Amino acid sequence: MNRLSNEVSPYLRQHRDNPVDWYAWGEEAFAAARERGVPVLLSVGYSACHWCHVMAHECFEDETVAREMNARFVNVKVDREERPDVDAVYMEAVQALTGRGGWPMTVFLTPEGKPFYGGTYFPKPSFMQLMSAITDVWQNRRHDVDTNVNALMDALSHSEVGTPATSVPGADLLDQAVGRLAENFDREWGGFGAAPKFPSTMNVDLLLRSWATGGNTSARDIALHTLDAMAAGGMYDHLGGGFARYSVDRQWLVPHFEKMLYDQALLLRVYTHAAVTTGEPRFERIVRATIGYVLRDLTHPEGGFYSAEDADSADLDGHHHEGWFYTWTPREIRDVLPARDADIISEWFGVTEGGNFEGRNILTRHPWRHDYVPPIQVQAAMAVLFEARKSRPRPLLDNKVLTEWNGLMLSALAEAALLFGDDEWLAAAVRNGEFLVRELRGPNGRWYRSWHDDGVPRARHAALAADLAALVDAFTRLGEACGRNLWTKLAVETADQLLDNHWDPELGGLFTTANDAERLVVRQKDLLDNATPSANSMAAGAFVRLAGLTGEVRFANHADRILQLLDPVMRRAPSAAGNALAALHTRLVGTSELVVPGDFGEFAAAVRRNWRPALVVAWGDGDGSALWQGRTAGNAYLCRGQVCMTPAADVSTLVAQLSANG
Repeated sequence: MNRLSNEVSPYLRQHRDNPVDWYAWGEEAFAAARERGVPVLLSVGYSACHWCHVMAHECFEDETVAREMNARFVNVKVDREERPDVDAVYMEAVQALTGRGGWPMTVFLTPEGKPFYGGTYFPKPSFMQLMSAITDVWQNRRHDVDTNVNALMDALSHSEVGTPATSVPGADLLDQAVGRLAENFDREWGGFGAAPKFPSTMNVDLLLRSWATGGNTSARDIALHTLDAMAAGGMYDHLGGGFARYSVDRQWLVPHFEKMLYDQALLLRVYTHAAVTTGEPRFERIVRATIGYVLRDLTHPEGGFYSAEDADSADLDGHHHEGWFYTWTPREIRDVLPARDADIISEWFGVTEGGNFEGRNILTRHPWRHDYVPPIQVQAAMAVLFEARKSRPRPLLDNKVLTEWNGLMLSALAEAALLFGDDEWLAAAVRNGEFLVRELRGPNGRWYRSWHDDGVPRARHAALAADLAALVDAFTRLGEACGRNLWTKLAVETADQLLDNHWDPELGGLFTTANDAERLVVRQKDLLDNATPSANSMAAGAFVRLAGLTGEVRFANHADRILQLLDPVMRRAPSAAGNALAALHTRLVGTSELVVPGDFGEFAAAVRRNWRPALVVAWGDGDGSALWQGRTAGNAYLCRGQVCMTPAADVSTLVAQLSANG
């Protein structure tokens, strides 16, 4: 075993038996590089990454390749999910060099950590040639290395320089962004652009907001068409619930099969909003199945949420294939179902002898069909297939608990529990919040990013801005959902820690790393919404909401400064700023969430008829007394299981207020 046997990251431990003399990220590796006078070979990936496994098998498990790596370089392996700060710096360098990025990522660094060359996946022959070329340049053409280093460091430094707007953008920016998204909409298959297709959940949610608060029916049609197409396609697990990471094709047919916690959280949120705003049961069905998947397969016994399940899984002979766990042959279906049921479900999902993926069948309502909710007989057959699938070897589980991703899931789960009045979901949300406080918050109140139970449970790595921003939003929403003051107090304390340790007093916004954290070659700000929301957009939205709950203007002021910093991003690339635009929407218009939990009968109907967006924020404890006084346009508050108002008023007064406020 190499040094990675001492690590707790499942991804790093996957490489502990490699003949490569791996180091984990840290000063020990760079000191060794300086002592030997050789470059650092940095390899970054994550446990559920299919091509990371391919390169590991072709290169890092190969004795010949490992011998060359050990002789020429100091080799460092990084789990990008544990250290997104490290990943982000060098991914930006690779993108500057090659025009694209991805994982596995391979970057060559000086012993000072400065990048001079990099790329993504390399097959063995190319990798062997590359290592030889890098050694030649390092030993014989050092000026070329210096030239690359200077150019890349200049690019990295300038990427963090931006001039904030002098004021918070107006509603016209929201309209412009929605228009830009519409221009890129795939009217046949839904989603945006060509293959590969990602869920784009934050952009879809922005479109729903545009409809819910402004009556934009075109935005509604785009959003619902996309949500329907994803739920009908192969990216959605029709048997077990939950979504794969993305579709490799335009039609949502073939997914990249890994299932990430953050995707479940973000998709859960947007399908929840679709269900509430449209009242369509098909969206609620996706919500319930997605939550069911997370609570069944991605939850630690004590309440934490695991990170991911792998794309690859073993067949019955022990050979690993991408997606084998999720795919079927007609024979496999006939082996577990009566002939008539097998025919019915095969027809429903388009199962054929030839298959639609490497000779097997991804279950899908493809080509895209609106009627993806199966009838009762098909549902019964699906349940049998689901039970039969349990006997297969499952994909590898990445069972580390990440603070940021747990915060995203906790926010979505608490919101869904409130909107659908589901006490079991709320109990799971509370257990998760308690887990995070117990396991990932240090004695001094500082938060950690990653936790793993490897015999001895332990938290590692200082929290980043994204971790804290996700927690602020999660605790705020958990307080709204369960009516306990302690969660809002935690939201405030975490927000203060975020501002104290990450705030840029000069230009505004949040640095990724804390003031006292490890110094990387540049100190970045996370500004773009990609697969997950950026730290700054999450913080902006959370601060707006928290300001409304607590009445503390400082949070609103910081939200405004972040939105001013994000203004150029929102204007230049709205598709990479969906969550930032949602935060701006909340700031300008109010929340698009209508919260009427429980059965209020005629009152609920009246509220739904008269409701218009406002930041609806307040709650009470179990005996009905209000703990906080929120701020809304009409001083009207909808709470879990009760109604709170200031000044005190009866239901008819509240309904009249809502109606009068338009």
